[in-house]
Amino acid sequence: HMFNTDFTVEGINEFSKACMVGHIGIEFTEIGDDYLKAKMPIDHRTTQPFNVLHGGASVALAETMGSFGATMTIDNEKQFCAGLEINANHIKAAKKGFVYGTARPIHLGKKTQVWEIKILNDENELVCISRITVAIIDRK
Repeated sequence: HMFNTDFTVEGINEFSKACMVGHIGIEFTEIGDDYLKAKMPIDHRTTQPFNVLHGGASVALAETMGSFGATMTIDNEKQFCAGLEINANHIKAAKKGFVYGTARPIHLGKKTQVWEIKILNDENELVCISRITVAIIDRK
């Protein structure tokens, strides 16, 4: 198990309630051995004017998941994480229900991490694939 056991789905969701993560309805659903899962509603908070999922909402989900994933693998008393770069390929429009993200690490280095986040719709079709690079910074 690569994650700190201090973290729980309930704890992450409670911690995220009062910021953008909670505001747009992102909810973590599972912490696996080498992955995280979360879901996000397709509603007035996450769609663009044509009533499809806003690409920026997909990126917000990916950034949230990659950042939490990285945070869960380090010693948070000695280090913290900061997103350096994120990209996303929007593959398919999503119009209703939820989207579901799965984040997995590609590289867990001493100073940087790279995470891949796949976002699927209710029909299990790929909506977006994203990759985030996270810096691991020593606390002073």
